Amino acid sequence: MTAELYQQITAHGAAVNLSSHAKFRLTGADRVRYLNGQVTNDMRRVKPDETLYACVTDVKGRIAADVRVHAQDEALLLDAEPALREPLGMRLERYIVADDVELTDVTEDWQLWHVFGGEITPASLEHAIEAPAHPVRSPRYGAAGFDLWLPASASPPTFHPDRPQLSAADLETWRILQKIPRWPHELNAETFPPEAGLESQAMDFAKGCYIGQEVLSRIKTTGKMPREMIAFASATAVNTGDELWHEKLVGKVTSVTQHPVTGLTNGLAMIRQGTAPEGLRIGSSDGQQLNLR
Repeated sequence: MTAELYQQITAHGAAVNLSSHAKFRLTGADRVRYLNGQVTNDMRRVKPDETLYACVTDVKGRIAADVRVHAQDEALLLDAEPALREPLGMRLERYIVADDVELTDVTEDWQLWHVFGGEITPASLEHAIEAPAHPVRSPRYGAAGFDLWLPASASPPTFHPDRPQLSAADLETWRILQKIPRWPHELNAETFPPEAGLESQAMDFAKGCYIGQEVLSRIKTTGKMPREMIAFASATAVNTGDELWHEKLVGKVTSVTQHPVTGLTNGLAMIRQGTAPEGLRIGSSDGQQLNLR
């Protein structure tokens, strides 16, 4: 990402093509009750004009997927990272037993676009879309934004020149700078949602039972968890996968990028809960110090 593009996004926002995301449609009279028993957020609050963010967890409370859900007519629509298409579909199918629920993979049926930042309203998006589309509020990338679900056969949206369409690499840089965890870097089968700071966004502790709920309620009660996500900006060269030490091994760098304006290495890491970021060393206990700024 260039400094000019960074400043353009900051001033006017950007558009992202997320059409490769896995997409599922849940129908049937039990769809809300069923999904509520699978995810960390309260699906009884799902709306047609706003996504609800949630994690799918395993019986030990660790993340199997993260999803955004909204209602459409008599259905729920979910999207998730492309790599989760097969495992998420299998995971959701596994727990449909006597429920009046049908899960359909609709990944190839829809385009999915996201627009965020700047002066953005549903009305301001009307000129960009030829096909009928209902903008759905969805704060994915650290700013107010909208998801646009369009039929696969529809013409792609045309956005204002001031609102650039980001490449995958530029989006990844922006995501890291906004300190947003992503599958499979920070979010994966080793991570509890609170470790990645998802309590306020993706969890409801009053919603009732779901798979993994007991473990996650215990973490909420005690405040204790193995790790926590930190964000850093460093003058030291750091790479994804670098071990972090504080007398002993305490964590690992999960995502890095170069800030397009400052030139510093910005990144995210998962480290042992309670470890002070100051004094972290890279690679070993006597390795180079992570020179934070």
